[in-house]
Amino acid sequence: MATETKKTAVSAKPKKAAGAKRTITIRLAKGTIACPPNQRACVAGLGLKRREQVVTLENTSAIRGMIKKVLHLVEIVSETR
Repeated sequence: MATETKKTAVSAKPKKAAGAKRTITIRLAKGTIACPPNQRACVAGLGLKRREQVVTLENTSAIRGMIKKVLHLVEIVSETR
């Protein structure tokens, strides 16, 4: 007969309060006129359209990767944890 294995519940990470979202505010410091198309796409994906425009986004690993790709074009204004 097959042996039955007892599955145990994996404890999840403790959830943060609903109002405690991590955010990051960035500003487009330089224009994208001389940038490659993939960098322009990252800037557009971050929601930036014009120079000196400021947006506040949720601080996720995907957003951080996009910022890292165009770090020479944007400035991090503030970051909440």
